[in-house]
Amino acid sequence: MATMKSVQTGAVDKIDVVDVERPVPGPKDALMKIRACGICGTDTFFLHIGGGPFGPGGAMVPVPLGHEPAGEIVEVGAEVEGLKAGDRVVVNPQGAPSGIIGCGGRHGAMSDYLLLEDCEIGKSVTVFPDTVPFDVAALNEPMAVARHAVNRSEARPGDKVVIFGAGPIGLGAAIWLKLRGVEHVVVADVIASRLETALAVGADAVINSAEEDVTARLTELHGQGANALGQPRPGTDIYIDAAGVAAVVNTTVDSAKWGAKLVMVAVQKKGADIDLGGMLRSELTLIASQGYPTEIFEVTREIVEHHERFAKLISHRVPFAEVGDAFELALTPGAAEKIVVTFDE
Repeated sequence: MATMKSVQTGAVDKIDVVDVERPVPGPKDALMKIRACGICGTDTFFLHIGGGPFGPGGAMVPVPLGHEPAGEIVEVGAEVEGLKAGDRVVVNPQGAPSGIIGCGGRHGAMSDYLLLEDCEIGKSVTVFPDTVPFDVAALNEPMAVARHAVNRSEARPGDKVVIFGAGPIGLGAAIWLKLRGVEHVVVADVIASRLETALAVGADAVINSAEEDVTARLTELHGQGANALGQPRPGTDIYIDAAGVAAVVNTTVDSAKWGAKLVMVAVQKKGADIDLGGMLRSELTLIASQGYPTEIFEVTREIVEHHERFAKLISHRVPFAEVGDAFELALTPGAAEKIVVTFDE
């Protein structure tokens, strides 16, 4: 029996690197050799709770990790069409019939190999050219999350937008907004190095929200508007929460002009009291953005076209031999922007 290394949750805030059976593809499946896999906040969430509530009766069980892979096909089942060994692919984690890859499903992509069940181009995988490094291609999944948030915002070229949170999703949203032709995009965060990255990928301005008055700065940047009562507010049209902290919602409600929108793409870790009266006075539209209903492969072509720009989102590349260090880094607040684990040829 051939085996492979695979990463799963261990004790709280620990991973286990285990030997598991290397999958054998059936006639409708393909086998992918992982060449790069990103680490996401969802991975660290499972680590924080020491597994996932996917056992009988909601019991905690180990979770195979990794849902941001890029790699190459090494075996193809006889009934799989349009795919061959050697093709470089990115994956739709939600396209696996046995459950979401790396998020409670049977398989995780932080492994030497990944079984692509019922493999179908455009549904399970899509092919990308060798002009794009595997580590950048591994951004496909989080960039689809960011793209969906931008799509949900319905941002138009004349809009003025602020994004709270300069992590990969927030920065990805900034890139998509600028590629969409949006006039002015501001990124707010509390970490100076992330704000530098925001400018490097095309944000028009940044705000260090630990040091600056966000509302006053937005008024400087976006001009002055008003809420339904005529009270002065920044002229910002769209607020995007890619930080997931209550202060973002509160700041938005306090700052929003009449008819502004708030798009929530980050997961709020705990509930927050919201000033509903403040929302009413601005007729603030609250829009939730979850996952990527259609965007998972819609983004691939533009990532290929602009891959050098997207590469700036990666702060750390860590070899799989040091995967424990990669997750330690991911668990350390503020230590890394985007970590991609790379696998040997």
